[in-house]
Amino acid sequence: MPKASRTAVLVCQARAVADGRIAIGRFSDPIAIDLLDDDERREVETARGPSPRHWRDRPAYELLTATVEILAARTVAIDDAVRERRHSQLVVLGAGLDARAWRMRKLPQTTVFEVDRPASQADKRRRVRNLEPVTEELTFVPVEFGTDSLTGALESAGHRSELPTTWIWEGVLPYLTTDQVRATLADVAERSAPGSQLIATYPQRHTVSRPAHYALKTVFAIAGRPDPMGEERHVSAWRPAAMRDLLEDFGFTVVSDRDLKSIADDVGVRTRHPRRLANGHVVVAEVSFPSDRET
Repeated sequence: MPKASRTAVLVCQARAVADGRIAIGRFSDPIAIDLLDDDERREVETARGPSPRHWRDRPAYELLTATVEILAARTVAIDDAVRERRHSQLVVLGAGLDARAWRMRKLPQTTVFEVDRPASQADKRRRVRNLEPVTEELTFVPVEFGTDSLTGALESAGHRSELPTTWIWEGVLPYLTTDQVRATLADVAERSAPGSQLIATYPQRHTVSRPAHYALKTVFAIAGRPDPMGEERHVSAWRPAAMRDLLEDFGFTVVSDRDLKSIADDVGVRTRHPRRLANGHVVVAEVSFPSDRET
């Protein structure tokens, strides 16, 4: 049975570490721990404690604890934007181990479409087999990115392009080339009725350079631990102005674009890595109604 990507597991673990410990009252993801296998849960318990004594355990510990503050801040920002609109359709692109369909109880009349690779979805179905979604309906939409038609897959799954949709594109853009980003945006725009919104996260620059990437890989190899970042490397980054122009090319108007450091400060996330947080952004853009575009 194929397993979720290490990146997807790392993100889920970070949310599990943060739940009940960071930004209490603003951040909450009690389902994250339920999506993890036993060995993955043990890493969460380790990350909730002091730094391990054995040096072999420290690289994974440091990577996970550094990811926690990023995930807490961006999750709050995305959840707030989703709740503000409460559209009847929510599409999660590259869903990974996202738990919103199982934890966002304020969206009881929303149909959630989770889009991901077939192998990743097969593993997720195994992980959620004993969990009940809290949204009106949950539909898994298998898409082999770069091969399958996203628009065709969504239409076949019951997505209605004439109704406003909230799109979540979290933690995916840095792994895509510019051409892949533009192709996906074209598909999203095609199925976005006026009033739809897109919530996306992106980095301003590569957080891990090529030499640093290989150095990190070497550290994990020497420690005898799997490299969580080994499968996927960041290949794209944007400045806010470039992201705004990119979205406008496809009919989206940016309504907010904030760095994670400012979000973390607002919601009470203590930060040990402020520069890394400031590099990440959450952008919210909407498809204007025809009357808005004419003015």
